[in-house]
Amino acid sequence: MNNKVEVTGVNTSKLPVLKESQKVELLKRMKAGDPSAREQLISGNLKLVLSVIKRFTNRGENLDDLFQVGCIGLIKSIDNFDVSQNVRFSTYAVPMIIGEIRRYLRDNNAVRVSRSLRDTAYKAMQAKERLMAKNQREPSIEEISKELDMPKNEVVLALESIVEPVSLYEPVYSDGGDTIYVMDQLGDHNDDNNWLDEILLKEAIVKLTDREKMILGLRFFQGKTQMEVAQEIGISQAQVSRLEKGALDKVKGNS
Repeated sequence: MNNKVEVTGVNTSKLPVLKESQKVELLKRMKAGDPSAREQLISGNLKLVLSVIKRFTNRGENLDDLFQVGCIGLIKSIDNFDVSQNVRFSTYAVPMIIGEIRRYLRDNNAVRVSRSLRDTAYKAMQAKERLMAKNQREPSIEEISKELDMPKNEVVLALESIVEPVSLYEPVYSDGGDTIYVMDQLGDHNDDNNWLDEILLKEAIVKLTDREKMILGLRFFQGKTQMEVAQEIGISQAQVSRLEKGALDKVKGNS
């Protein structure tokens, strides 16, 4: 199956690809006030945007629209990236691009929530972006609630209210055998503490590093092999194996 994303007016085969060292150099030039460096960074990372919107191609959305929205996320990541942090640009940019696309999908969702809950959710998303730009990592629920001076449960409920619906038949994991779907992961428990367990699990995942979250996402939500993950993020298969094991240990220990 051809997995290529076609965008109107863009010859994707001609898009430039920057090496990590080139990105760092351009980011430094941009911070020093060189406007041309910013333009080169944008054009040199458009293939990154294309790779992200591939994840959303089965939703029936207009790919041109998703590409434009993804470019907004790319620009935000370029403007907020801190070159002094020991983080690859793509590791920082991908969650920003995904977040921008998901926000667009939520805004165009047929399912409506109350205005007050939506306002709270947007404030939480803005606080999340501020903290991510400041700390170069995804903030925890505690950090967001502290930033907003708001109880944790209100922040969690607000953010959950604007997550787009997922089909029960959407594949969650496949590794060459039987595919696991969302419906396979649903329990039939009426325990009042279930929702708290879910929040604790999400909290444990939030505390992982960007790289650990990316590896778990690629491995268990996209079903990629460790070798495929290693090639995608630019490290060895042995490093992927070690980071994956460490991330799973963290989740098990904190959930």
